Amino acid sequence: MVHQCANPGCGKPLHYLREGRIFVFDLPDPKAPAPGKRARKLQYFWLCGPCSEAMVLEQTAEMQIRIAVKSRIAEAERSDALPESLAS
Repeated sequence: MVHQCANPGCGKPLHYLREGRIFVFDLPDPKAPAPGKRARKLQYFWLCGPCSEAMVLEQTAEMQIRIAVKSRIAEAERSDALPESLAS
């Protein structure tokens, strides 16, 4: 269960899902090596509103979760792609 912001520098407690962003990752389940059990499980993480504006969570090739800063270039490309009538 998610209790607080996944950003270790923040730690804001989760009371409501009014702000922020939930991330779901399919990760290996260390408790499931028994035959017939699922070897993976869904794990949930939450970034509070202020943290989710500047950061995202991503899964590495080593199946670890890390915090990454959102790319300002991608945001600039999206705003450049708007028609001129909507950009103003």
